[in-house]
Amino acid sequence: MVTATTDTRRWWALGALVASMLTLGFDMTILNVALPTMAADLGATTGQQQWMADAYVVVFAALMLPAGLLGDRFGRRRMLITGLGIFLAGSLVGALAGDVNAVVAARAVMGVGAALVTPLSLSVLPTLFGPEERTKAVGIASAASALGLPLGPIIGGWLLNHFWWGSVFLINVPMAAIGIAACLFLLPETKDPASPAVDTVSTALAATGLGALVYGIIEAPTRGWGDPLVLGTLGAAVLLIAALVVRERRVERPMLDMKLLAHRGFLFNTVAATLVTFILTGLLFVLPPYLQAVLGHDALETGVRLLPMMGGLLVASRLAPKVVTRFGARAAVSAGLVVLAFAGFLGSRTTVDSGYGFVALWLTITGLGFGLSLIPAMNGGLSALPRDRAGSGSGLLMTLRQVGGAIGIALLGSLLAGAFRDRLDVTGLPAGAADTAGESVVAAHLVAERAGSAELATSANSAYVHGMGIVLLVCGIAALVSALLAAAFLPGTPDAEEPGAPDMAAERADARQ
Repeated sequence: MVTATTDTRRWWALGALVASMLTLGFDMTILNVALPTMAADLGATTGQQQWMADAYVVVFAALMLPAGLLGDRFGRRRMLITGLGIFLAGSLVGALAGDVNAVVAARAVMGVGAALVTPLSLSVLPTLFGPEERTKAVGIASAASALGLPLGPIIGGWLLNHFWWGSVFLINVPMAAIGIAACLFLLPETKDPASPAVDTVSTALAATGLGALVYGIIEAPTRGWGDPLVLGTLGAAVLLIAALVVRERRVERPMLDMKLLAHRGFLFNTVAATLVTFILTGLLFVLPPYLQAVLGHDALETGVRLLPMMGGLLVASRLAPKVVTRFGARAAVSAGLVVLAFAGFLGSRTTVDSGYGFVALWLTITGLGFGLSLIPAMNGGLSALPRDRAGSGSGLLMTLRQVGGAIGIALLGSLLAGAFRDRLDVTGLPAGAADTAGESVVAAHLVAERAGSAELATSANSAYVHGMGIVLLVCGIAALVSALLAAAFLPGTPDAEEPGAPDMAAERADARQ
């Protein structure tokens, strides 16, 4: 029987997790809005901008599995506090960085901290909340993470309008400090000392394999997909990731628990959440330059103009539990992905002259589809985990989501860069200026300003909107395919079992003893 005091503490503990997730949400979108300013100040190409975004995501994804195990073994609250401390330190380095390489290094350090925070924040939820409350708790945690998407750019935009771009890193310092204090005083310690030790070889294989994959995708539009370096890097990535899977299948206590992937409820909910993340990260990478470079808004105005997505998400966070209760999680996830597909198709019709009202419409629909699909998928994946594998299982779920995010930024960013370069008209420009203009829409506007060429600026806007339309069309197709997969393969109930799958329900019951 849960006492009133315990119940109150449980929800206050969720507040501590919300503070931690909000910190990470701030960082993700503050950087996206700051990238055009940083690209102009640091002379960063589209590829370098992708690495400033992906250095964080690659390290994040590679280290979440061992981070989940560290939390299971040594204490989830302890590792959460450690992660927030590392994130704080990386933010200080980013604020003081003077070139692109320093920013990339700072982002990698922040990725280490985020890798500790994210899976452990989620892994605590099954311990704190029973099945009847977990959907609500997951919805609150997911909404908190997403709350940083529009709030971060608004605060970051104000900072960029009044201070230097390093201030968008500095704002993370008090947020991380608040998260540390909240975890220290409100969150109970939970752990599983019997969890397997961190496998350094598997961790190295994961980090190098994912890094090689992202590097190959980012470099392909510039070098060409047939370039020996690109082919070699992508081939090495396949071999390294295959070696990771083979190794994990052979060890007695694996870091990557393949048995979890044999459970349909965990596997397909994780796949759905990963595809949603792929779509959303790609969209958030391409939209800020459109709002800033093409429509001419400053950083603060850009952040404010992302708010419609948050409005859609807030509606979805309240609607999703009701849809799940009435129609089931499979219907909710499938419907959310269909809504997300419609938003992508609608957004692909955006033109230079569409204006912000049209953008606000499909951004609102995007937020609605995002919340309807992601919240039930995350809850379904977490519900399939036994408590004694909450850290490693949620680490696996979040790792796959972040892999989807990294590939989303790399693949969709590369698609955008290639389409932009092919459509940009640089007739009459010297070779050096033409190459610079083709690096990004921000660079093209700088070249146009120096050359006094209104035609180049107009061509840059048209080329960027063309590339963004292709990216959004791909996002819409990916969402529609994902909806069909969710409708076909997601179980009708969270604990649905199938022949040959591990008995997760029994394991959860044992873990509660």
